[in-house]
Amino acid sequence: HNVNLIYEIIDGKRPEITNDTPDCFSNLMIKCWDSNPQKRPTIGKIIEILNSFNKWGNELDFITKAFFNNGLFYEQCFTTKNSIIEKAFINAEAKRLELIQLKKLGPEFSKKSHPKAIYTSRALSSVISETGYITKEYEYDINNIRR
Repeated sequence: HNVNLIYEIIDGKRPEITNDTPDCFSNLMIKCWDSNPQKRPTIGKIIEILNSFNKWGNELDFITKAFFNNGLFYEQCFTTKNSIIEKAFINAEAKRLELIQLKKLGPEFSKKSHPKAIYTSRALSSVISETGYITKEYEYDINNIRR
């Protein structure tokens, strides 16, 4: 990756959220990406939110065992008091399993890395300070941002 990607992230570039991502999870991701650190949820709040998702863990375990049979996908419907959120997570898990079944998702895809990818952590301050970049969106001098 290069300096341009760093600047794009500073200016608000974020990964695409796929349509099959449950709304409650995509909302959490967006909150965590807020450019203002004060508006991001604390780790305690993130844990609280993720634990609330865990209420549907048994159903997600069920889906991994029952939804595929000889390569065919079967959808199961059931109702609970949290059926809308539960159904969103079940559909997302079903989509993930379908992609694995179609060999479009899995650990082998992580092996195909970009030739210019950087695998080791390194401080970016020296790279950024070389250009004296000022973020376009917020017009803050990157060199004056406090940690």
